[in-house]
Amino acid sequence: MRHIDDIWLIVLILLAVMTMAFLLLPITVSVTMSFDSRSYLGQFPPPGLSLRWYKKFFADPYFLNGLKMSMILASIAACVSTAIGVTAALVLDRYDFPGKDALAALFLSPLIVPAVVIGFALLMFFALLGVFEGFPRLVGGHVLITIPYTVRTTLASLVGIRRSLSEAALSLGANEREAFWEITFPLAKTGIVAGAVLAFAFSMDDVAVSMFLTDPHAYTLPVAMISAMRSDFDMTISAAAVLLVLITLVLLLLLDRVVGLDKLIGQGVYRA
Repeated sequence: MRHIDDIWLIVLILLAVMTMAFLLLPITVSVTMSFDSRSYLGQFPPPGLSLRWYKKFFADPYFLNGLKMSMILASIAACVSTAIGVTAALVLDRYDFPGKDALAALFLSPLIVPAVVIGFALLMFFALLGVFEGFPRLVGGHVLITIPYTVRTTLASLVGIRRSLSEAALSLGANEREAFWEITFPLAKTGIVAGAVLAFAFSMDDVAVSMFLTDPHAYTLPVAMISAMRSDFDMTISAAAVLLVLITLVLLLLLDRVVGLDKLIGQGVYRA
Protein backbone atom coordinates (compact mmCIF):
# COMPACT_ATOMS: atom_id res chain seq x y z
CA MET A 1 0.00 0.00 0.00
CA ARG A 2 2.88 2.34 0.78
CA HIS A 3 4.29 1.91 -2.72
CA ILE A 4 0.87 2.61 -4.26
CA ASP A 5 0.60 5.84 -2.27
CA ASP A 6 4.07 6.89 -3.43
CA ILE A 7 3.17 6.18 -7.06
CA TRP A 8 -0.03 8.23 -6.79
CA LEU A 9 1.94 11.07 -5.20
CA ILE A 10 4.40 11.06 -8.08
CA VAL A 11 1.55 11.00 -10.60
CA LEU A 12 -0.13 13.97 -8.90
CA ILE A 13 3.14 15.91 -8.85
CA LEU A 14 3.71 15.20 -12.54
CA LEU A 15 0.17 16.30 -13.38
CA ALA A 16 0.66 19.50 -11.39
CA VAL A 17 3.95 20.24 -13.16
CA MET A 18 2.46 19.49 -16.58
CA THR A 19 -0.52 21.74 -15.84
CA MET A 20 1.73 24.60 -14.73
CA ALA A 21 3.88 24.16 -17.83
CA PHE A 22 0.80 24.15 -20.07
CA LEU A 23 -0.37 27.41 -18.48
CA LEU A 24 2.97 29.21 -18.31
CA LEU A 25 4.79 28.15 -21.49
CA PRO A 26 2.47 30.02 -23.93
CA ILE A 27 2.83 33.17 -21.83
CA THR A 28 6.60 32.72 -21.70
CA VAL A 29 6.77 32.34 -25.48
CA SER A 30 4.59 35.41 -26.00
CA VAL A 31 6.69 37.52 -23.63
CA THR A 32 9.93 36.39 -25.26
CA MET A 33 8.69 36.99 -28.80
CA SER A 34 7.54 40.49 -27.86
CA PHE A 35 11.25 41.36 -27.52
CA ASP A 36 12.16 39.80 -30.89
CA SER A 37 14.62 41.99 -32.80
CA ARG A 38 13.56 40.62 -36.19
CA SER A 39 11.17 42.56 -38.42
CA TYR A 40 9.17 39.42 -39.15
CA LEU A 41 7.67 36.48 -37.29
CA GLY A 42 10.38 33.86 -37.10
CA GLN A 43 11.33 30.75 -35.20
CA PHE A 44 11.53 30.59 -31.43
CA PRO A 45 13.72 31.60 -29.66
CA PRO A 46 14.56 34.96 -31.28
CA PRO A 47 18.22 35.53 -32.22
CA GLY A 48 18.26 38.94 -30.54
CA LEU A 49 16.24 41.10 -28.18
CA SER A 50 14.83 44.55 -28.84
CA LEU A 51 12.13 46.96 -27.67
CA ARG A 52 11.06 47.74 -31.23
CA TRP A 53 7.61 46.18 -30.91
CA TYR A 54 6.83 48.07 -27.71
CA LYS A 55 7.93 51.30 -29.36
CA LYS A 56 5.72 50.49 -32.33
CA PHE A 57 2.80 49.74 -30.01
CA PHE A 58 3.05 53.08 -28.20
CA ALA A 59 3.52 54.88 -31.52
CA ASP A 60 0.43 53.29 -33.07
CA PRO A 61 -2.71 55.41 -32.44
CA TYR A 62 -4.91 52.43 -33.30
CA PHE A 63 -3.59 50.32 -30.42
CA LEU A 64 -3.36 53.27 -28.03
CA ASN A 65 -6.98 54.18 -28.66
CA GLY A 66 -7.96 50.56 -27.99
CA LEU A 67 -5.95 50.52 -24.75
CA LYS A 68 -7.49 53.82 -23.62
CA MET A 69 -10.98 52.61 -24.44
CA SER A 70 -10.40 49.31 -22.61
CA MET A 71 -9.23 51.11 -19.47
CA ILE A 72 -12.19 53.51 -19.53
CA LEU A 73 -14.70 50.72 -20.17
CA ALA A 74 -13.22 48.47 -17.48
CA SER A 75 -13.29 51.30 -14.93
CA ILE A 76 -16.91 52.21 -15.73
CA ALA A 77 -18.00 48.57 -15.82
CA ALA A 78 -16.30 47.82 -12.49
CA CYS A 79 -17.91 50.81 -10.76
CA VAL A 80 -21.41 50.33 -12.20
CA SER A 81 -21.49 46.54 -11.83
CA THR A 82 -20.20 46.82 -8.25
CA ALA A 83 -22.93 49.29 -7.34
CA ILE A 84 -25.60 47.11 -8.97
CA GLY A 85 -24.09 43.88 -7.68
CA VAL A 86 -23.86 45.05 -4.05
CA THR A 87 -27.44 46.35 -4.14
CA ALA A 88 -28.74 43.14 -5.70
CA ALA A 89 -26.77 40.99 -3.26
CA LEU A 90 -28.16 42.90 -0.27
CA VAL A 91 -31.72 42.43 -1.52
CA LEU A 92 -31.20 38.74 -2.24
CA ASP A 93 -29.52 38.12 1.11
CA ARG A 94 -31.73 40.19 3.41
CA TYR A 95 -35.24 39.68 2.04
CA ASP A 96 -37.50 36.78 1.12
CA PHE A 97 -40.00 37.36 -1.67
CA PRO A 98 -41.66 35.40 -4.49
CA GLY A 99 -39.32 34.90 -7.42
CA LYS A 100 -36.16 35.40 -5.37
CA ASP A 101 -34.43 32.34 -6.83
CA ALA A 102 -35.42 33.36 -10.36
CA LEU A 103 -34.00 36.84 -9.78
CA ALA A 104 -30.74 35.40 -8.47
CA ALA A 105 -30.51 33.12 -11.51
CA LEU A 106 -31.16 36.11 -13.78
CA PHE A 107 -28.25 38.06 -12.30
CA LEU A 108 -25.95 35.06 -12.71
CA SER A 109 -27.21 34.05 -16.17
CA PRO A 110 -24.42 35.85 -18.12
CA LEU A 111 -22.07 33.20 -16.72
CA ILE A 112 -24.10 30.46 -18.43
CA VAL A 113 -25.28 32.07 -21.66
CA PRO A 114 -22.54 31.94 -24.36
CA ALA A 115 -20.82 35.31 -24.79
CA VAL A 116 -21.43 35.23 -28.55
CA VAL A 117 -25.18 34.93 -27.92
CA ILE A 118 -25.05 37.83 -25.46
CA GLY A 119 -23.14 39.99 -27.92
CA PHE A 120 -25.53 39.32 -30.79
CA ALA A 121 -28.59 39.81 -28.58
CA LEU A 122 -27.26 43.14 -27.31
CA LEU A 123 -26.51 44.22 -30.88
CA MET A 124 -30.13 43.59 -31.87
CA PHE A 125 -31.44 45.17 -28.66
CA PHE A 126 -29.47 48.40 -29.10
CA ALA A 127 -30.49 48.54 -32.76
CA LEU A 128 -34.16 48.42 -31.72
CA LEU A 129 -33.49 51.25 -29.27
CA GLY A 130 -31.77 53.27 -31.96
CA VAL A 131 -28.39 53.23 -30.19
CA PHE A 132 -25.73 52.90 -32.88
CA GLU A 133 -22.73 54.56 -31.19
CA GLY A 134 -20.13 52.07 -30.07
CA PHE A 135 -19.26 53.52 -26.66
CA PRO A 136 -22.69 53.33 -24.97
CA ARG A 137 -23.22 49.86 -26.44
CA LEU A 138 -19.86 48.70 -25.08
CA VAL A 139 -20.63 50.15 -21.65
CA GLY A 140 -23.95 48.32 -21.52
CA GLY A 141 -22.40 45.06 -22.69
CA HIS A 142 -19.47 45.16 -20.28
CA VAL A 143 -21.68 46.03 -17.31
CA LEU A 144 -23.95 43.11 -18.18
CA ILE A 145 -21.16 40.52 -18.36
CA THR A 146 -19.41 41.71 -15.17
CA ILE A 147 -22.44 41.96 -12.86
CA PRO A 148 -22.42 38.21 -12.01
CA TYR A 149 -18.95 38.47 -10.47
CA THR A 150 -19.85 41.35 -8.17
CA VAL A 151 -23.14 39.73 -7.17
CA ARG A 152 -21.52 36.37 -6.44
CA THR A 153 -18.58 37.65 -4.39
CA THR A 154 -20.76 40.06 -2.41
CA LEU A 155 -23.30 37.32 -1.66
CA ALA A 156 -20.47 35.10 -0.46
CA SER A 157 -19.33 37.84 1.93
CA LEU A 158 -22.82 38.57 3.24
CA VAL A 159 -23.40 34.92 4.11
CA GLY A 160 -20.91 35.16 6.99
CA ILE A 161 -22.39 38.36 8.46
CA ARG A 162 -25.02 37.86 11.16
CA ARG A 163 -28.11 40.00 10.74
CA SER A 164 -28.12 40.61 14.49
CA LEU A 165 -25.18 42.99 14.03
CA SER A 166 -27.19 45.33 11.79
CA GLU A 167 -30.26 44.91 13.99
CA ALA A 168 -28.19 45.92 17.03
CA ALA A 169 -26.99 49.04 15.21
CA LEU A 170 -30.59 49.92 14.28
CA SER A 171 -31.76 49.42 17.85
CA LEU A 172 -29.05 51.84 19.04
CA GLY A 173 -30.34 54.62 16.81
CA ALA A 174 -28.60 54.09 13.46
CA ASN A 175 -30.62 54.23 10.26
CA GLU A 176 -30.37 51.72 7.40
CA ARG A 177 -27.70 53.73 5.56
CA GLU A 178 -25.53 54.13 8.64
CA ALA A 179 -25.90 50.47 9.56
CA PHE A 180 -24.74 49.47 6.08
CA TRP A 181 -21.67 51.73 5.95
CA GLU A 182 -20.63 51.19 9.58
CA ILE A 183 -21.42 47.48 9.99
CA THR A 184 -22.17 45.59 6.77
CA PHE A 185 -19.73 47.23 4.36
CA PRO A 186 -16.57 46.85 6.52
CA LEU A 187 -17.36 43.16 7.07
CA ALA A 188 -18.21 42.52 3.39
CA LYS A 189 -15.47 44.67 1.84
CA THR A 190 -13.33 41.65 0.96
CA GLY A 191 -15.96 40.23 -1.38
CA ILE A 192 -16.95 43.66 -2.72
CA VAL A 193 -13.38 44.61 -3.63
CA ALA A 194 -12.69 41.17 -5.06
CA GLY A 195 -15.80 41.46 -7.24
CA ALA A 196 -14.76 44.90 -8.48
CA VAL A 197 -11.29 43.67 -9.39
CA LEU A 198 -12.72 40.62 -11.17
CA ALA A 199 -15.15 42.85 -13.05
CA PHE A 200 -12.31 45.11 -14.19
CA ALA A 201 -10.18 42.15 -15.28
CA PHE A 202 -12.95 40.40 -17.23
CA SER A 203 -13.93 43.67 -18.90
CA MET A 204 -10.34 44.25 -20.01
CA ASP A 205 -10.16 40.72 -21.41
CA ASP A 206 -13.54 40.48 -23.15
CA VAL A 207 -13.56 39.78 -26.88
CA ALA A 208 -16.77 37.99 -27.88
CA VAL A 209 -19.25 40.60 -26.65
CA SER A 210 -17.08 43.57 -27.67
CA MET A 211 -16.74 42.31 -31.25
CA PHE A 212 -20.48 42.80 -31.79
CA LEU A 213 -20.73 46.24 -30.15
CA THR A 214 -17.73 48.17 -31.45
CA ASP A 215 -17.63 50.82 -34.14
CA PRO A 216 -14.66 52.42 -35.99
CA HIS A 217 -14.16 54.92 -33.17
CA ALA A 218 -14.96 52.87 -30.06
CA TYR A 219 -13.18 49.51 -29.77
CA THR A 220 -11.21 47.68 -27.10
CA LEU A 221 -7.60 46.55 -27.14
CA PRO A 222 -8.45 42.82 -27.59
CA VAL A 223 -10.61 43.75 -30.59
CA ALA A 224 -7.76 45.85 -31.99
CA MET A 225 -5.41 42.89 -31.57
CA ILE A 226 -7.74 40.58 -33.49
CA SER A 227 -8.14 43.13 -36.27
CA ALA A 228 -4.37 43.53 -36.50
CA MET A 229 -3.93 39.75 -36.71
CA ARG A 230 -6.17 39.70 -39.77
CA SER A 231 -4.54 42.64 -41.57
CA ASP A 232 -0.87 42.95 -40.57
CA PHE A 233 0.35 40.24 -38.23
CA ASP A 234 3.57 41.14 -36.41
CA MET A 235 4.96 41.07 -32.88
CA THR A 236 3.20 44.28 -31.92
CA ILE A 237 0.31 41.99 -31.00
CA SER A 238 2.61 40.08 -28.68
CA ALA A 239 3.67 43.33 -27.02
CA ALA A 240 -0.01 44.22 -26.55
CA ALA A 241 -0.63 40.79 -25.00
CA VAL A 242 2.23 41.31 -22.55
CA LEU A 243 0.74 44.66 -21.53
CA LEU A 244 -2.58 42.93 -20.80
CA VAL A 245 -0.71 40.41 -18.63
CA LEU A 246 1.02 43.26 -16.78
CA ILE A 247 -2.32 44.94 -16.13
CA THR A 248 -3.59 41.66 -14.65
CA LEU A 249 -0.53 41.44 -12.41
CA VAL A 250 -1.09 45.01 -11.26
CA LEU A 251 -4.67 44.10 -10.41
CA LEU A 252 -3.47 41.14 -8.34
CA LEU A 253 -1.00 43.39 -6.50
CA LEU A 254 -3.78 45.89 -5.89
CA LEU A 255 -6.04 43.14 -4.59
CA ASP A 256 -3.26 41.94 -2.32
CA ARG A 257 -2.64 45.49 -1.09
CA VAL A 258 -6.26 46.37 -0.41
CA VAL A 259 -7.71 43.00 0.64
CA GLY A 260 -4.84 40.56 0.98
CA LEU A 261 -4.55 37.48 -1.20
CA ASP A 262 -3.85 35.35 1.87
CA LYS A 263 -7.17 36.46 3.35
CA LEU A 264 -9.09 36.09 0.09
CA ILE A 265 -7.64 32.68 -0.84
CA GLY A 266 -6.60 31.27 2.51
CA GLN A 267 -9.53 32.34 4.67
CA GLY A 268 -12.21 32.74 2.02
CA VAL A 269 -14.45 35.67 1.26
CA TYR A 270 -16.64 35.16 4.31
CA ARG A 271 -14.37 36.97 6.74
CA ALA A 272 -13.38 40.61 6.94
